[in-house]
Amino acid sequence: MQDDIRDTRDKQVPTEPRATQTNIGPDHQLPPPKRSTSVRILVWLVILLLFGLLFWWVWHHRQAPAARGGGRRAFAGGTVTINAVTANKGSIGVYLQAIGTVTPVYTDTINAQVTGIITQVLYRESQLVHKGQPLIQIDPRPYAANVLTAQGALERDTNLLAQAQMDLKRYQDAWARNAIPKQTLDDQEKIVLQDQGTVKVDQGTLQYDQVQLGFTYITSPIDGRVGLRLVDPGNLATASSTTPLVVITQLQPITVVFTIPEDSVAALQQQMRLGKPLAVDAYDRSEETKLASGKLLSTDNQIDTTTGTLKLRAIFDNKNNVLFPNLFVNARLLLKTLDNVILIPSSAIQHNGDTAFVFLIQNGTAHIHDIKPGVSEGPNTEVQGLNAGDVVADSSFEKLQDGSKITITKQVLLPSNNETNAP
Repeated sequence: MQDDIRDTRDKQVPTEPRATQTNIGPDHQLPPPKRSTSVRILVWLVILLLFGLLFWWVWHHRQAPAARGGGRRAFAGGTVTINAVTANKGSIGVYLQAIGTVTPVYTDTINAQVTGIITQVLYRESQLVHKGQPLIQIDPRPYAANVLTAQGALERDTNLLAQAQMDLKRYQDAWARNAIPKQTLDDQEKIVLQDQGTVKVDQGTLQYDQVQLGFTYITSPIDGRVGLRLVDPGNLATASSTTPLVVITQLQPITVVFTIPEDSVAALQQQMRLGKPLAVDAYDRSEETKLASGKLLSTDNQIDTTTGTLKLRAIFDNKNNVLFPNLFVNARLLLKTLDNVILIPSSAIQHNGDTAFVFLIQNGTAHIHDIKPGVSEGPNTEVQGLNAGDVVADSSFEKLQDGSKITITKQVLLPSNNETNAP
């Protein structure tokens, strides 16, 4: 009977296929559910979103004080101590600025015109010389001998001409008495003409030899400054050599060559047609020190197509010789002058993008006031949107806000003339 009960239990318990039972072992783990991964990604997205919102809020509130309109800085309380300046009417120049090169009016490179030994160098290096001052002496003796020979030939042929002219006179008298044939008279007339030609040749030879002799005594053709010594006594000067004996540059007056963009040519021509000389100032490399003042001398006759610029030449007296040849300078051409305009320091102008504004002081309070800046010259700028007498802040901008209460420690009134505004 027990065997029957065991058989009945075996029939009631279902059995799984053998293959399935072998795939599920005690060490085998099922993959984690996908729902937990999605929740983790969602949490990180929320965290990143919160950080982004926090960053935007901080940036927005930092930029709000400098913004215009609805975002302009609001008064946060407290008193700000500032320096102020009073806007004033004055004159300011409209300039064309460019880099220029100091160029002498004349630069003379003197070469030997005759061949000979240099006997004397009569100048010192970097010496200021005057027109006609002796510089170099070449041995003149061979050329002096040629002059003496030419003089002797001229004297001889001059006397031969005089003798022929006397014979012609006698022949003419004899022909008048029918004492000689006409052929003798004609021959004598031709002899006189031949002797006259010979005398002219001798005169030309003498003049040529005198010129050659003069080339041995070299003088300065201009007033200027000589450079370093290029030859020494005892050197051979050769007429066919391209090596210079001395170089002289004129310093007074001197010019500056500079260029302006082709877009400014029309405005320049308009001012030149008025017939007034245009002032040009030369500044050093830093544009802080004025070296000399001059005027526009001439313009080139065509625009350089490779650079789109026009060359100009300005002339300067250069009495103190501060403009040195080939020196680079900053040239400032005064195109015109704007009179009776409102001027404030450029440092008082603040910018927010393309908008320019100042802090206008009224009743002890700073107000943001929009302006339109124009021409700048030196430390000052011509502006539109202010009146003469308006007071604007010129310091402590990092503390100022729209509506800030202020205390003025120093207030400056701008000068009204153009010369004081120049740098």
